[in-house]
Amino acid sequence: MTGLGPRPATASPAPGERRVRVGGGVSLHVHEWAPRLTANGDGDGQRWLCVHGLASNGRTWDGVARRLHELGHHVATVDLRGHGRSDNPEDGYDFPTLCADLVAVLDGLGWDDAVVAGQSTGGNLAVDLAVRQPGRVRAVAGIDGGAIDLQRRWPVWDDCLAALAPPRLEGTPLAEMEALLRRRHPDWSDDGVAATLANFETRPDGTLRPWLARDHHLRLLRALWEHRPAHFLPEVAVPVLLVVAGGGGEHDDTAAKAADVKDAAAALGTLAVHWIAPADHDVHVQQPRTVADLLHAALR
Repeated sequence: MTGLGPRPATASPAPGERRVRVGGGVSLHVHEWAPRLTANGDGDGQRWLCVHGLASNGRTWDGVARRLHELGHHVATVDLRGHGRSDNPEDGYDFPTLCADLVAVLDGLGWDDAVVAGQSTGGNLAVDLAVRQPGRVRAVAGIDGGAIDLQRRWPVWDDCLAALAPPRLEGTPLAEMEALLRRRHPDWSDDGVAATLANFETRPDGTLRPWLARDHHLRLLRALWEHRPAHFLPEVAVPVLLVVAGGGGEHDDTAAKAADVKDAAAALGTLAVHWIAPADHDVHVQQPRTVADLLHAALR
């Protein structure tokens, strides 16, 4: 599939929004919640970089970010390359490039380091970043991610592909997708539904197209399948918290998650784990205040 090309930034971004240039001239969209300032001009909390999952976007972190900001933290969310309002280049859909992108985001924000929180694939990416750039990561929080080992469930790539290939949603009417989200997630807020709809471009005829091109999606899925967290978690030298959603949805994979967490605990030696059940995989959208309060309490 041919890439959709760069998405231009708006002429005058809203307060808190910026474009950050990363490798290859790619520009990423970042939203920043600046901290309250103390008398010496510093914020009184942690710096948090929040990373979304595969085929998602940074707005899904808005509820968590707002709550962390209320608690005094400096928070930034990012649309990864090919996602949301960031550029959509033809390459770079692999963990080394995505980690380099996140380092460039930290540089663009002027941050020496941050607590990196990632949801789903973003959690695995946060752990990977802590290994590749240990001086830039103060701690890691994986929100239903961070220890995902797809090869445990699907040892053969073709089986994983058959199970997890994205549905073909291009051309779905916006109203139909919104109604589907509300049926499947009746406890999500209007903001949470809107943030999830931001995974798509809304075309002039009222139909949707995923921002993430299908071939890019499949390349990232393959990268996640090849990512074996237990193999390199012993190299993580910073605190790690896993917030795990259990018992939610029609396809309950709690047992597989428990196995992933068990391996992660064995690899790390010490690991903080908090289960939320029942909960959706997008628990940061479903229960943003709960997730933010957990992060604040566990990693401050």
